[in-house]
Amino acid sequence: MTHTIDDVLRASAAWVWFPRGSEQQRSHLQLVRYPTRFGGGVRGSQVDSDADAATVVEHAIDRTRAWDESELRFWTNASDRPDLEAELRKRGAEHIDTVAVFASRIDSATIDSAASDVPPEARAEVVRTLEQVREVDAINVPVWKQQPLDDEGLRIELDEITSAYDAGTQVRVLARLGADGEAVSTGGCTIVDGFARLWGAATIEQARGRGAYRAVLVERLRQSAARGATTALAKGRTATSAPILARAGFTNYGEERCYLVRA
Repeated sequence: MTHTIDDVLRASAAWVWFPRGSEQQRSHLQLVRYPTRFGGGVRGSQVDSDADAATVVEHAIDRTRAWDESELRFWTNASDRPDLEAELRKRGAEHIDTVAVFASRIDSATIDSAASDVPPEARAEVVRTLEQVREVDAINVPVWKQQPLDDEGLRIELDEITSAYDAGTQVRVLARLGADGEAVSTGGCTIVDGFARLWGAATIEQARGRGAYRAVLVERLRQSAARGATTALAKGRTATSAPILARAGFTNYGEERCYLVRA
């Protein structure tokens, strides 16, 4: 399947994450209340409303307060109806993050090109064991500033990872560096309607710039191709993954910006 530009933009707009233990509401826009482990607060996106921007923002703030949360993070998208950015700025919202939306066809030439940029010391593997899940968590905790999983949480995480892998819908990857095989980078991919959503890429600070993220990228492309995905979709931060994605042949389809509202 060949995806058009409109397909890519629609797929980007439809991409939302519901962490385990979260709550969500869909009215005017998509709101997700994150569990404490992921920092709490509310994430907003996917605006689709006949109301004006002020009404939509007020609804989001009211829902955030009703959940007894004090922070609302809203991610813009070109398909938002109405566009909330001007209203958010008027209310003093802080622009805290920006990602570039990237997409690339997945084929052998793309994978080989990306693989040529991976140094020999970096190697990636698919996560399938409890010890690998523990290593993934040890990376995610400092990078994403989240709470570590306890033993039960690790087992639940393993069950989710292996079930999704067996179903062919999702893969978690881990990368190692050097002769000692230290686990330093991770990322996942989810297959939806022929797209591979590349998410959760994280590399510990002291290992950045040594090819671990590139190894994770290539393995996710390989795993996605094996599961029938024809287009990879990623959202890369300007200072970290975006330059790597561009070098790997991904096309930039615009930006999404995050605003923080104190509710």
